[in-house]
Amino acid sequence: MSNESEILQQRIDELNLEHRDLDDVIAKLAQNPSQDQLQLQRLKKRKLLLKDQILQLGKQLTPDIRA
Repeated sequence: MSNESEILQQRIDELNLEHRDLDDVIAKLAQNPSQDQLQLQRLKKRKLLLKDQILQLGKQLTPDIRA
């Protein structure tokens, strides 16, 4: 594995960790009916952005090879 691949994988791992942490926070906040919906919405949006970043980095790590 090249140095660039290792760096990409490390970044993907960091983003995955943040994504899981956000998932936990969102689940806990969603249990409280009086929770600020705007905050919850922002956290969900951040989670989606993280997922997109993870997918993009994953594509760089394993480029699509067409036969």
